[in-house]
Amino acid sequence: MIADRTHNYISPEEYLKLEELSQLKHEYVEGKIYARGDANDAHVTVSGNLCTLLRNHVRGSGCRVYMSDMKVRIESQNIYYYPDVMVTCDERDKAFQSYKRYPRLIVEVLSNGTEGFDRGDKFADYQELETLQEYVLISQKRERVECFRRNAEGLWVLYSYTQGSEIHLGSVDFRTGIDAIYEDVIFTKEDSEAEIDEVRSRG
Repeated sequence: MIADRTHNYISPEEYLKLEELSQLKHEYVEGKIYARGDANDAHVTVSGNLCTLLRNHVRGSGCRVYMSDMKVRIESQNIYYYPDVMVTCDERDKAFQSYKRYPRLIVEVLSNGTEGFDRGDKFADYQELETLQEYVLISQKRERVECFRRNAEGLWVLYSYTQGSEIHLGSVDFRTGIDAIYEDVIFTKEDSEAEIDEVRSRG
């Protein structure tokens, strides 16, 4: 995220009004707003594929699927984020038009600039949402999906999926082959080299 207009505290109400008028999307963290970076082809394609698959799956169930233009509000942290994909099945969310408060599933597509944040502070913030059952991270460098699922004890358990896997999202009882999520995604040479560098850096 890129800091923007952070010299003064902005109230949540001011942020929502500014966001209605802004051509750019901003996330809000404790009185400061941050411009969202641009997404590339792979990022948009992966998000669109999953959103379509989930929308077809939950049709008629009362659940609703949103892409990156819908905010999630984390009230306890005074935060508004724009998840790449979000599913809410809570009737209470029908009362909110510009954001949702009770998501069941949140998905972020990783990029070089946001991966550390998505895995760290953002995940910690999302855990404050009591209704959230699963947090999913999707790589755009290769076929790899990581699903963090909250168990009965409130602990987050990791389920990893790679090429050839069938993905299961228990929060909405959804199954699909990983190839469906990556349909029409073109992995570039730069992506492959970045993935190799990342693996080497981990030893």
